[in-house]
Amino acid sequence: MTNTTSERSLGELFSDLSKDTGTLVRKEVQLAKTEMSEKLTEVGKNVGFLVIGGAIAYASLLFVLAALAVGLAGIMTPWLAVLIVGLIVGLVAFALVQKGLSALRQTSLVPQKTIETLKEDKEWIQQQVQQQTK
Repeated sequence: MTNTTSERSLGELFSDLSKDTGTLVRKEVQLAKTEMSEKLTEVGKNVGFLVIGGAIAYASLLFVLAALAVGLAGIMTPWLAVLIVGLIVGLVAFALVQKGLSALRQTSLVPQKTIETLKEDKEWIQQQVQQQTK
């Protein structure tokens, strides 16, 4: 006697549904891990922008301040020359830090793809249960 879907017992159907649900949950967990890894990589990259921006700002501060202050000291008082150069370099550093912070604020750590597929999976499971109980 062949065991077709219409001849299978309710227990067998729920057993299969349970196995399929387990597989589905494992796949969803794997998807969530992959998605979180991608998001953390993006966050790491943006933190890198902050670090590099800070390092460049610091190096710029040292070299540009020294060079411009020496050059401007011939035209104006040395303290004013250093102040002007420091403000300009500070503005550049501020712009770089703001770029990094803005990118980090726009990065969502919520695994949207996983949430969507979990909703779809919930609907599928509900449909399967409804079909199994008919």
